[in-house]
Amino acid sequence: MSTKELFLEIGTEEIPAGFIPRALAEMETMIVRELAAVRLTFGEIKTVATPRRLALVVKDIPAVQPDAEITATGPSRKAAYDAEGNPTRAAEGFARGQGVDVSALQIISTDKGEYLAVTKQETGRPTHELLAEILPRLVSNIPFKKSMRWGDQDVRFARPIHWIVALFDGIVVPFSFGNIESGTISRGHRFMANTTFPVRDFAHYLEECERHFVIADPERRKEIIRRETHRVAIAAGGHLLPDEELLDQVVYLVEYPSAVHGTFSAEFLKVPKEVLITSMRNNQRYFSIVDTDGNLLPGFITINNTLTDDPSVVVKGNERVLRARLSDARFFFDEDQKVKLDERVESLKKVVYQQKLGTSFEKMERFRALAVGLAEQLNPTVKTQTVRAATLCKADLVSAMVGEFPEVQGIMGREYALLEGENRDIANAIAEHYLPIQAGGELPASDIGAFISIADKLDTICGCFGVGLIPTGAADPYALRRATIGIISIILDKGYRLSLQALIDQSLQLLTPKLTRPREQVSADVLEFFRGRFVNLLANDYATDAVDAAVSAQFGDLVNVKARIAALAEFKSHPDFEPLTGAFKRVGNIIKDGNDAQINPALFQDPAESCLYEAFLSAKDTVEIRVTSGEWLDALTEIATLRGPVDTFFEKVMVMAEDSKVRENRLALLTGIARMFGRIADFSKIA
Repeated sequence: MSTKELFLEIGTEEIPAGFIPRALAEMETMIVRELAAVRLTFGEIKTVATPRRLALVVKDIPAVQPDAEITATGPSRKAAYDAEGNPTRAAEGFARGQGVDVSALQIISTDKGEYLAVTKQETGRPTHELLAEILPRLVSNIPFKKSMRWGDQDVRFARPIHWIVALFDGIVVPFSFGNIESGTISRGHRFMANTTFPVRDFAHYLEECERHFVIADPERRKEIIRRETHRVAIAAGGHLLPDEELLDQVVYLVEYPSAVHGTFSAEFLKVPKEVLITSMRNNQRYFSIVDTDGNLLPGFITINNTLTDDPSVVVKGNERVLRARLSDARFFFDEDQKVKLDERVESLKKVVYQQKLGTSFEKMERFRALAVGLAEQLNPTVKTQTVRAATLCKADLVSAMVGEFPEVQGIMGREYALLEGENRDIANAIAEHYLPIQAGGELPASDIGAFISIADKLDTICGCFGVGLIPTGAADPYALRRATIGIISIILDKGYRLSLQALIDQSLQLLTPKLTRPREQVSADVLEFFRGRFVNLLANDYATDAVDAAVSAQFGDLVNVKARIAALAEFKSHPDFEPLTGAFKRVGNIIKDGNDAQINPALFQDPAESCLYEAFLSAKDTVEIRVTSGEWLDALTEIATLRGPVDTFFEKVMVMAEDSKVRENRLALLTGIARMFGRIADFSKIA
């Protein structure tokens, strides 16, 4: 069967850059779902986009839908026939709806009982016809954060649509969206080639776009921007400050990128470089230039959407806008230094952190106590510094600079602390306590920063859970999932040996006056929330069943849990692993809740019992030593020596003996073995 290419382009006014990546992903998801629903196979799928166009190509779609045998299910047999076996109105209605006579109906058995059904042969339709139904549905359902209507049209899209190209095998797929009819005509760059051009297929489309000053493929635009920004930075006497996130934004702001270098007064370099970079990045989408030591240079690179005959005109305009922004930043920086951080801490008493959880000052007092507890437990030498850093770490929230540039919170706290003569470790911890900012992001380097980061985040998590602000599948306004992953990441990175349950309980104790839910329930909910995030995080590196097995056995000391997961994952390659797992699953099935009575060797009736008991005693002490020292793989290897005696025991011994004393003694022996194995993992979770 011959296969054809589907090509769709939606031409619009400029779509916000942040809308485009999700739109492309959803277009691909939707076309896969739509084609599968009509039994159409397909090959490679690719999406491309610029601010003015979203495009999709699907290769190797058959020209005709395959024939199929379709079974439609109707009412239950009971509802379809009366007591005399005559068809009811329900049966007649079903037959009529399917276009068949009642006599053609069959009775089939399902999980829910017997139902009426009819099997029909469905002849495949031309793919061209199916696409005429699919494509308008796809265009209508592309999700955007905000959509709009235009003119008197009864349709919505991110921005007004001006043209649609829809082709299958080079032939127009006819449909309309609002007042736009699909066709073969696309358009070039708005300023450099504001003309139309016909499209035959995707390859032709890419060629014609480029001829009309449009680089349609965002990956190609990205490489051009990356190459040009590096070139311009070197020509300016420096190096490009890498910024992939900014690159991902800029690539969807232009159709034909060109890089231009501008400068700003060196006087502005007195302002912390993070502020300058943030201002250039977030407000103007400028790339920064640094020297070989990473120091910021007084220059920037902006990406134009056009080629220009006189770049100096573009440069002067950009420099004028930037000068105003940096002047504001310098003013805020100078003004902020007139108020000491200690005074700003007092101002936090007037800032409401969350209506039910009190002020930012109250929050600081809570997490300061929690951070000090961590210091006392894990590194008492930094206790005094932890107190000071925790006290000051939120002070910059009431500064003018952070009010204008929220992204530099913590960074400004560090800079102002250094200017006031604070110890550098304390100043650095003020900035570090916000880390990590995102999943996989930089973590606090110091214990001081780590203690405060854990404490601050845990206070937020426990506080929100304590007053009923619990994340749902669709909403997490306080970013509790991110905070939880941040705490887990810090603990694992630092190797902190602590009880997560005890830490949660300590946080809830500090929150007692604010709680609106029972503390025990909140504690259980928070621990379970951590468990879910931990499992998801570790499942990226280890088999899911190994993670579940270790977490189910014991969850609290996260470093301990991760070590058990790693040992279990490695032990899975041991030749005894599968048979040993099977044996201990069998043990678990028999003992159920277990029998912790003392084992009495005098009640043994078969040599296999004595053999297993002796092997158990021999392994028990060694396993205990290995477990205590965290040598989990060695502990598993030692437990593996029980495989033979366990197998022999089950072959020779009837566990559920008629004599209750013998039966209970055998269950006690198996329980002892299961408890030892359960120190490491719940092997019922192993696939």
